[in-house]
Amino acid sequence: MTRWALLLEYDGTPFVGWQRQINGLSVQEVLEQAAANLNGALPVASIVAGRTDAGVHAEGQVAHIDLPDGHRAKSVRDALNYHMKPHPVVVLQASPVSEDWNARFSANHRAYRFRILNRRSRPALMADRVWHVPHPLDAVAMHEAAQLLLGRHDFTSFRAASCQAKSPIRTLDRLDVVRRDDIIEVVTEARSFLHHQVRNFVGTLKLVGEGRWPAERVVSALAALDRAAAGPTAPPDGLTLIRVGYPDNPFSDQDVSAIANDARKMPID
Repeated sequence: MTRWALLLEYDGTPFVGWQRQINGLSVQEVLEQAAANLNGALPVASIVAGRTDAGVHAEGQVAHIDLPDGHRAKSVRDALNYHMKPHPVVVLQASPVSEDWNARFSANHRAYRFRILNRRSRPALMADRVWHVPHPLDAVAMHEAAQLLLGRHDFTSFRAASCQAKSPIRTLDRLDVVRRDDIIEVVTEARSFLHHQVRNFVGTLKLVGEGRWPAERVVSALAALDRAAAGPTAPPDGLTLIRVGYPDNPFSDQDVSAIANDARKMPID
């Protein structure tokens, strides 16, 4: 068997999340059903870098699966994409990795982006991709408050009650808030995150942006070690997993060049 690292992109809107559940279709189910077609119809298990919730999107999700030997990277990518149609999930790259490589435990970095549409009019083209906040937000104040959360802390106040992590202690490497016209982007990076941690950050920073909270209250919420002390949980629509990092990136620039070369060699009708 060969282990394959898969770089995935998906629209989380129609799914119950990454993980298989009894109450609806998951991204994991779509991928594993497609992979079974490359394994003689036998079940294929997948491991993912980050289990995204219902409605959360991904531009740079990573998973791994094991398939019989003999497949080429381009064939794995294209076959999986064929069998996942018409669901909004695609494999951007497939790369063979060592048998002890693990999409979750080999990762040392994860990055998320949350987008807020800050204008009076509701979204049309960006529906299901943003949190619509119609009243003005001060992105500069939000950014300044966000910097107070950086570093290694007990983030109990920002974890979901259902979070299954053994420890609430995490090291937050980045939490930037930037306005681009009507879009406010919150980008955050860490080795790993607690359940709902990013969405709880955003819900809290929104209170600062509205002028309802001073920045110092964010520090007090963090110190309280109590979920009730922080702000509400932002909706999933605006959240996207944008990158997963590894000490040895399985998706090299050479792979990207090879894909581009393959595309250039395809006949034009």
